[in-house]
Amino acid sequence: MGAARQTISFLNRRFREVGLHPDSRRGQNFLIDLNLVQLLADSAELAAGDVVLEIGTGIGSLTAIMAAVADTVVTVEIDRNLYQLASEELIEYDNVRMLCQDALKNKNNMNAQLIETVIAALGPRCSAGAAGRSIIPGFKLAANLPYNIATPILSNMLLTPVVPESMTVTIQRELAERITARPRCKDYSALSVWMQVQCDTRIVRVMSPSVFWPRPKVESAVIRVVPRPDLRGRIPDLDFFHGFVRSVFRHRRKFLRSVLISAYKRQLDKTAVDDILGGQSIAPSCRAEELDIDQMLSLCEAIRERLDKDT
Repeated sequence: MGAARQTISFLNRRFREVGLHPDSRRGQNFLIDLNLVQLLADSAELAAGDVVLEIGTGIGSLTAIMAAVADTVVTVEIDRNLYQLASEELIEYDNVRMLCQDALKNKNNMNAQLIETVIAALGPRCSAGAAGRSIIPGFKLAANLPYNIATPILSNMLLTPVVPESMTVTIQRELAERITARPRCKDYSALSVWMQVQCDTRIVRVMSPSVFWPRPKVESAVIRVVPRPDLRGRIPDLDFFHGFVRSVFRHRRKFLRSVLISAYKRQLDKTAVDDILGGQSIAPSCRAEELDIDQMLSLCEAIRERLDKDT
């Protein structure tokens, strides 16, 4: 029911009724093309029994579509006024758990209360593997993500106790291209490596600013990210790899040798760094953006093993 109402005229009227305006500081851009709202929901491939996490409830239009299919929708909205509007729109859905809070504790961590709510909704299916950051079957993230938190949400969800089996979201097109970028291009970054080393990533659809209200200044995209157990299983220490990738891209135009010497200056001397690079057949003049995913993983493990050996 809610989805059919998210048109520009409906939004304008509801916002006028309560004296509100979209807050650009919170990345509030509402998807007003109803076909694209449905595309986002369809691309999430929801099924009966699923628990879905939505970040950015808005007025609940996507929430309603998903609640009609999934077992439970946990949806979080930071804006108290929008939370109240969505509560009214979603009153008939008893399988929607609404939270009014920030989804993030900080830029590197999800809000613990949100994760606890998800764990409670998942019940027994997540109890066995929660401590190991397992991918939980039947747990999915689907959302029209606020632009200002899209990067930390997608990145941090891969480090939570419960990892979604898929993440289907609308984000800035530029961010989607960074996530799916290949080596030796300007968009290839720490985020590209972090996502691709453990997930399949695919841009589903590019969207023009005209399908949102208010119109953003940039294009958007629906992206689908699917974590894979076999890929994640290649990474012995997720936290170490996460820190390693961020370190090597911190100064992306510098030679990798210099970056590693600086990043590990208290643990590895220049000779040790040269030995590691030589063992990986990586030239001293190589830059981080030239290494593919497998090379990144191999180099990271060589460094981690050397540090363990020296301690």
